[in-house]
Amino acid sequence: MVNAKQMLKDMANTIKLARKSDKDDYMQHLRLVLLGIAGIGGIGFVIQFTFAVINLGHK
Repeated sequence: MVNAKQMLKDMANTIKLARKSDKDDYMQHLRLVLLGIAGIGGIGFVIQFTFAVINLGHK
């Protein structure tokens, strides 16, 4: 069973340790996220394009 008092203490400690990211750190994370989104989009495009080409050849 979850101890509510301990959970509240843990939450308070987490908030005390949390800090706001500086601009350089934020920009690095933003670049990584955008790179990941572009990578997944590129993989999806290649898969969709491949299946479109395969279907055109088998009419």
